[in-house]
Amino acid sequence: MTTVLDITADTRRLRGRGALSNASSRYDRETRVLVDDGWQQEDEELPPLKTEVMKDSSRTIITRNNSPDISFSQSINPYKGCEHGCIYCFARPTHAYLGLSPGADFESKLFAKPNAAELLARELSAPGYVPKIIAMGTNTDPYQPTEKRMRITRQVLEVLRDFNHPVGIVTKSALILRDLDILAPMAAEGLAKVALSVTTLDRKLARTMEPRASTPPKRLEAIKALTGAGIPTSVMFAPVIPALNDDEMEDVLTAAKEAGALGAGYVLLRLPLEIKDLFREWLETNHPDRAKHVMSLIRQMRGGKDYDSTWHTRMKGTGPYAELIARRFHMAVKRIGFNRESHPLVLNKFKRPPQLGEQLALL
Repeated sequence: MTTVLDITADTRRLRGRGALSNASSRYDRETRVLVDDGWQQEDEELPPLKTEVMKDSSRTIITRNNSPDISFSQSINPYKGCEHGCIYCFARPTHAYLGLSPGADFESKLFAKPNAAELLARELSAPGYVPKIIAMGTNTDPYQPTEKRMRITRQVLEVLRDFNHPVGIVTKSALILRDLDILAPMAAEGLAKVALSVTTLDRKLARTMEPRASTPPKRLEAIKALTGAGIPTSVMFAPVIPALNDDEMEDVLTAAKEAGALGAGYVLLRLPLEIKDLFREWLETNHPDRAKHVMSLIRQMRGGKDYDSTWHTRMKGTGPYAELIARRFHMAVKRIGFNRESHPLVLNKFKRPPQLGEQLALL
């Protein structure tokens, strides 16, 4: 079967998007490339690329993994694809499984799971379910723009609250503040914590690199509000991109600490599969003066390749430059005062709420 893609590589349609092309994925038998045949008018007005949201047909909602270098084994992703359009997003290649492009399709053709809360309640109610921390925001952002209307993430949180189930959230959206009324009481019981991803303080860089995510000041304001509500909140300086944003590491960490963040972490840029070509295209277009230098440093930290997926080193890299970044981070964390206190989530409060028709327990 041949997959025919909607070619949307014309940059006049992709204004405000992260990807600059919509190339076929690695699974497509047919590769299509947009070519200027001379018939297009340079000043021709083209409609902007619209975001489409389709219904996902998943029958389960909790995803499980046994990766040895990440801190969680269960996660929930209410959406496939992400309208934030971050050019570096490591989830982009997952759109290839859907017969779509990891480029513009990933940020404009989304799949939502409107029955996520119902599926979650069913899975948590299963007799054999053993509670483990559920992570949200590990693949696509649970607070991307369409969440404001669809409220799927909020419904999931309502179920987790009802079951006293712990959750950890990673986002780069100030929309999370909408759910303070759920998260604050959960945090008071040791059931919720949040990490805000702050990649840069440069609004111009953020606008091209993460075009539809909250601005850096909004993310810092979110950290302040979350911490003020008693929710343990940390900052993720992720991804670290050499010669592009790595010089901001200390400034970002300092700004997050001033906003009230209690902890910090970082992840080195990852370029698996189609992302390497999408990122290089974006880099050469937006930062042609340093593109070769950036890619050279990336390869120095990845054993001479664009990416190395080896467990335990894929997040931090290897080699002298990677060691320098790690040393800078740990020195900054120590100086600023991050990670001095642990805020573990608890599992022993988990309970299944009474179901309709069940007899209530006697006190």
